[in-house]
Amino acid sequence: MKNAITLVVSPGTSGNITEMLSKYIFFADKVEIQDITKQTSLFVLVGPKSNQVMEDLNLGDLVGQPYGSHKHYTVGGMPLTIGVGSLISENGFSMLMSPAAAGLVWSALLNQRAIPMGSSAWETLRVLQGRPAPGKELTNEFNVLEAGLWNAVSLNKGCYKGQETISRLITYDGIKQRLWGIRLSSPAEPGSPITFDGKKVGKLTSYASGRKKSEYFGLGYIKRQGASKGDTVIVGDNILGTVVEVPFLAQQCPPLTNSKP
Repeated sequence: MKNAITLVVSPGTSGNITEMLSKYIFFADKVEIQDITKQTSLFVLVGPKSNQVMEDLNLGDLVGQPYGSHKHYTVGGMPLTIGVGSLISENGFSMLMSPAAAGLVWSALLNQRAIPMGSSAWETLRVLQGRPAPGKELTNEFNVLEAGLWNAVSLNKGCYKGQETISRLITYDGIKQRLWGIRLSSPAEPGSPITFDGKKVGKLTSYASGRKKSEYFGLGYIKRQGASKGDTVIVGDNILGTVVEVPFLAQQCPPLTNSKP
């Protein structure tokens, strides 16, 4: 549709987002919101060979294009939209299509030796990459800048929902905590407190086992005046953790300031 914008949102959030956006449509506005979740299928192609798969599928014109670039194609006479970037990285590709076209696209990807990923593996990859998730890192308890999602908001545009709050956080250096990766010595439960030098400084929000059975990794919010990169913390009662950067958040671009990270 020429006069439409398609929003790809996190799983299970379309209803809340539709309800929220509907509140800002006035009677005279010629705007309509439709939840098209059941009318669409979304595949994400990630990994070091993603570009080669795209080339082999004769879709190489998107390879090397900036994040967010997208083009429209057809498969079996049905529309297929592909964008640069995935839900967990600025690398890879996202493919949006109708359920009727999904089988053809899926078969084409498998023929290129793409490996299907289940929900458990996807969750592990999300945590290792450091992508915040609704209900875990994205809740009313934390704001978007504490989550490190600097690229998700504009620092210059005015009059959008939450803009004044964002401006105050930056102007008055009001970001009190931030999201970090934590390399753990053993499995840990989300919600466990994080302590440093005997003081509680944060909370674990997600946990996943790593690529090896002996690897344990989590995400957690830590106060700015608490631990930072490279510090050793205690998660829960006696689980050791090392605070580390994560790839997804490292791609975000906070403004240059003289404030403490």
